[in-house]
Amino acid sequence: MKSRREFFKSAAALGVLGASGLPLRAAENKVESVAAGDDRSYWISVTDKIARPVLENLSRRELKLKMPVEEQPGAKRASCTHLEAFGRLICGIAPWLALENLTGDELKLQQQFTKLAQASLDAATDPLSPDFMNFSDGGQPLVDSAFLAQGILRAPKVLWEPLSPTVKKQVVSALKSSRKIPTPDRNNWVMFAAMVETALLEFGEPTIEARLEDCVRKMLGWYAGDGAYGDGDFFHFDYYNSFVIQPMLVDVLQTLVKHDARFTNAQKIILQRARRFAVVQERLIAPDRTFPSIGRSTTYRFGAFQALAQISLLRELPEKIKPAQVRCALTAVIQKMMEAPGTFDANGWLQIGFCGHQPALGENYISTGSLYLCAAGLLPLGLPPTDEFWSAPAAKWTSQKIWSGENLPVDHAMNDTRNVEVPSLKR
Repeated sequence: MKSRREFFKSAAALGVLGASGLPLRAAENKVESVAAGDDRSYWISVTDKIARPVLENLSRRELKLKMPVEEQPGAKRASCTHLEAFGRLICGIAPWLALENLTGDELKLQQQFTKLAQASLDAATDPLSPDFMNFSDGGQPLVDSAFLAQGILRAPKVLWEPLSPTVKKQVVSALKSSRKIPTPDRNNWVMFAAMVETALLEFGEPTIEARLEDCVRKMLGWYAGDGAYGDGDFFHFDYYNSFVIQPMLVDVLQTLVKHDARFTNAQKIILQRARRFAVVQERLIAPDRTFPSIGRSTTYRFGAFQALAQISLLRELPEKIKPAQVRCALTAVIQKMMEAPGTFDANGWLQIGFCGHQPALGENYISTGSLYLCAAGLLPLGLPPTDEFWSAPAAKWTSQKIWSGENLPVDHAMNDTRNVEVPSLKR
């Protein structure tokens, strides 16, 4: 792999190409193979590869013009795919954008992407912008209003506080417009309504109990045990506990407890469950860098590990799982997926697939924008380079230890109550 300095020089060159409006071709924006001890530089290169086409084009108000829309025939996702790309990307890279005290080339790259993200928030919510996004027509916009809201809440010092009053008003208006979409009550979509309301609460806006506390109560009522929730009345063997349920519960309750201390007990229980789920996720990564392709939406790739990434970011990993082993496991998965031929098209846009280009894996709700939820697996970039997650020596992850014959303790299920009281906010 290139040295850290050489990588950032190449990244800066790519920035010049993007600013000039030239296409970002795969050969010009190659994700380099990871070398031992240089995991963070590799993750940054992946972030650059994924984020640059979206943010450079959106900041110029050209995303709808430039982004391809790959989808199943007749799916008609053009009306929502651009908000998907933006909201999901911001959800994943926000902690890195907010990280303080970076230096040198990484700081320069972070500052560049922060400015692009701020300009993109304006472009996406300005009704006069050619890239003004759909926050209310159909059902899908509720989903990605929530991911965008979650991203802003993960980095308010750079994605909210510096915004002009005009742009803040635009963002609030856009999020409020998603209320036109009926409150869902039969699956994980309850968390999308709750996430939007939580952001509005943090922005000083009145909230609606039917779309916030009631939705959280509904989700908690579907707890299935051992740190996992059903997706509605039944448990689904897929990655939605990580794509949506666990991370949004953690972030919603983290905000609610700031506004009302009566949510403290619920927040502690939710975090305990999320920590257990992170244990399960880490054990899913096989010694050969693979993990099971199970259930729907596998085209979100390593976004399947958002729950593990979030618990790492929060420094809440259980004692038996060391940050370095999570770093090595996630790096291995990210590398295997990013370097699979066909992951990106010739201009650097993600293509439908799990490991490469596999269009048949795209359900009728999947399009190019959907794929950017993979960025949620990059949350630990919000930890400083000096943190143990990045600075500790490489370590084997659990399945490597087990399959190499190490004598490890037994893994045990978590036992806890299904009943969690969720009060009503003091309005």
